[in-house]
Amino acid sequence: MTRHVRFLLILLILIPGISAGQSVPFLSARVNDYAGILSSQTVFDLENQLKEHETKTSNQVAVLTIGNLEGYSIEEFSMKVVETWKLGQKEKDNGVLLLVSRDDRKLRIEVGDGLEGILTDALSSQITRREIVPQFKNGDYDGGITAGVKAILGTIEGTYMAEADDVSSSEGGFEDIGEKIVGLGIFSFVVGMFTFIGLFQKGAVSWFLYVFLMPFWLAFPWAILGTFIPFIVYVILFPILKVFLQKNPATKRWSEKWVSTGSGWSSSGGGWSSGGGGFSGGGGSFSGGGSSGSW
Repeated sequence: MTRHVRFLLILLILIPGISAGQSVPFLSARVNDYAGILSSQTVFDLENQLKEHETKTSNQVAVLTIGNLEGYSIEEFSMKVVETWKLGQKEKDNGVLLLVSRDDRKLRIEVGDGLEGILTDALSSQITRREIVPQFKNGDYDGGITAGVKAILGTIEGTYMAEADDVSSSEGGFEDIGEKIVGLGIFSFVVGMFTFIGLFQKGAVSWFLYVFLMPFWLAFPWAILGTFIPFIVYVILFPILKVFLQKNPATKRWSEKWVSTGSGWSSSGGGWSSGGGGFSGGGGSFSGGGSSGSW
């Protein structure tokens, strides 16, 4: 998965109506071994290591292991966790989550906004592939997570470096034609649907959607096609079409009928709450940076 695909995943997470399957576990410490795959000594050592790192840098790095994802993708559930736990300081967004799903054999490093420039997608990918996955394949969860945490902290502190070929091969965008087609298809369907709804909605909802969709019209066409033209067209054309539709009697009547039949959308919440105890998040933000892997 390239670094730009994450935006598509975030968009899907934001679509209202996604049901809540897996619950976000209670944040009890820096190391939360709900899958029971770590020894008590490893948990103790990692907890002290992460606490010491936070004391020195204010970065909040946490580990979460779960039994399974219960239908979520690893990216979706990882975002649910960090949005609930809010790892990192509010003004610095310097949190990191290492998530492992035992039964699904998947893992992910989720990186806060403030650390994406240091713990890049390429470096996160190398850490999962070289440090964690090989040991997981051998059944060594203690060794894999310990090595992963060491590499994450080493990257932030400047002592862990990726090889040049790994970085260059992982930094690419939508270079494969098949990937471009898939990306354009998802973008056209999801963003196009919400753009269409925005055109025919009334009042503040319509203009909220107009502004809300701007980052998606900006990021996706650039990531997939390398151009900002669709964004410019969207910014200019949406208000023009909106005014035209409002003044056209036929389309006005049709849109009112269409909206009244239940086309309006509403968001639904999952009702998660972050844990308390001796360790809690500091209000950090995440935008989907990081890397996923499997073994």
